[in-house]
Amino acid sequence: MTIKENQQELVEEFSFLEDWEQKYEYIIDLGKELEGLPDDKKTDDNLIRGCQSKVWIDAEHKDGKLFFNADSDGILPKGIVSLLVRIYSGHSTQEILDSDFDFISQIGLQEFLSPSRANGLMAMTKQIKFYAVAFQLKK
Repeated sequence: MTIKENQQELVEEFSFLEDWEQKYEYIIDLGKELEGLPDDKKTDDNLIRGCQSKVWIDAEHKDGKLFFNADSDGILPKGIVSLLVRIYSGHSTQEILDSDFDFISQIGLQEFLSPSRANGLMAMTKQIKFYAVAFQLKK
């Protein structure tokens, strides 16, 4: 699936949820499914600055694609970062750089989040783009 198809699938999943309580629970459930990171990957280099909770994103470049894994010490941020891992992991650096984050507003996530959590979400999205740029430059 393309990044756009992954985003559309997520938007459709959220459209079936009736209120923010259900969406909140769904995000938390997605976070519980996230593999998480081993302690040796929970480094300052992988720590996302600007998040209320501690959030780490690690990237690995294999066969021309980026694979992300992430973790958080908070249940909601872990769910949020799991959305990003699900959408962007397994795609080329160029696909990631060419993509947008419109799905965030389509599911209404920013209106649901407090300003500090919304800032954290933006920091996560910037880190994913940063990894794409960094690995593209290593080519």
